[in-house]
Amino acid sequence: MNSKSVGAKKWLTLAVLILGGGTIFKLPYLKDAFYIPMMEYFHLTHTQIGLTMSVYAIVQTFGYITSMYITDRFSKKKLLPIALGGVGLLGFYMTTFPGYYEILILWALFALFAELAFWPVLIKTVRLLGDSNEQGRMFGFLEAGRGIVDTIVAFTALGIFQWMGANAAGLKGAIIFFSITTIVTAIISYFLIEDDVINDTDEHGNKINRSKLAFDGALKALKMPEIWVVSFTIFSVYSIYIGLTYFIPFLKEIYGMPVALVGAYGIINQYCLKMVGGPIGGFLADKTFKSPSKYLRITFWLAIIGMIIFILLPHETMNIYVGMVFTLGYGAIIFSQRAVFFAPIEEVGIPREISGAAVSIACMIGYLPSMFAFTLYGSMLDRTPGINGYKHVFMTMIGFAVLGLIISSYLVRIVKKKKAQEQAQVQ
Repeated sequence: MNSKSVGAKKWLTLAVLILGGGTIFKLPYLKDAFYIPMMEYFHLTHTQIGLTMSVYAIVQTFGYITSMYITDRFSKKKLLPIALGGVGLLGFYMTTFPGYYEILILWALFALFAELAFWPVLIKTVRLLGDSNEQGRMFGFLEAGRGIVDTIVAFTALGIFQWMGANAAGLKGAIIFFSITTIVTAIISYFLIEDDVINDTDEHGNKINRSKLAFDGALKALKMPEIWVVSFTIFSVYSIYIGLTYFIPFLKEIYGMPVALVGAYGIINQYCLKMVGGPIGGFLADKTFKSPSKYLRITFWLAIIGMIIFILLPHETMNIYVGMVFTLGYGAIIFSQRAVFFAPIEEVGIPREISGAAVSIACMIGYLPSMFAFTLYGSMLDRTPGINGYKHVFMTMIGFAVLGLIISSYLVRIVKKKKAQEQAQVQ
């Protein structure tokens, strides 16, 4: 196969992955665009929404333990369509506006499909699409592409919501749209994603048990300290990222933002920023800093300084658009980190044959904040209403940024040591 064909296949695969990654999370993260309608029509408090996301995260975390095995054992051609189709079908049940305990079960099932069966497979596939010099850009393109798909799909759903009266029927219509979109994407991915070629023979041509091969790869990944350092760097970024959700009720409650503008802002805050942060983060990591780890370290500094300034601003007397610009600018920094926080897996030299297990560990630890951070931030707001509750949230985000700065600095040292060893071997 010539280089043009290989290149075309690579970009087609990435495009399908972007389409899947941009649609599958719309239902589990319905709060991103419909936080206020969720509270009203599902009859949920801040804390209950936080607990719902915590249930999702608990299943997500334990699911990643299983995914250490299945991502290297089963083909993406099977796992990706099943995951997308499962989420889409669950969305139709959501339109019945189930009770709180049913919602908890529903979100647990969302996590099984979207996290255990889909996300680690997607990240593994993206890593294997690019070489060691393309990791930042490949993940940057993934985030930027997801941002485009996210924005189109979310704004369409928001339009349906407004068109149908911005009421319970409108929310139901938006959910149905998300469900149909996800199922259609499942069908597309089944026909366009290639089957994996899994090597099941050793160097002597002897047959190897594929289940044992996947299990041994998971054990090898667990024993590599570099994976754990990368994982806790992701943990720090994701803890701050979760805090971005609370910019939405903050602007509504403190600045008096209209509900329609809240929905639009939520889409921009959670989706459009991927289009900005993704390519910028990927380009700067690969071309300017020549290292995703170094880029993460400097952006943790920016996150700390930026949030300290934001807390000190006179919010009660500021113009709403100033608050919107500042929060979106801060979000762009965090999304640029999200774009590249898996790239150090390649940088620290994790063997590609255990990519699935390595990514699953990184996801398990990195997304662990979903288990507690939504509940933590939500309880702060319910316990201390008004601007002081939000300041508690923002100060906690600073704390996670400091943690990330410490861990990413250690990660940079690991990468430097690895490069020095490689240069010594060449000489």
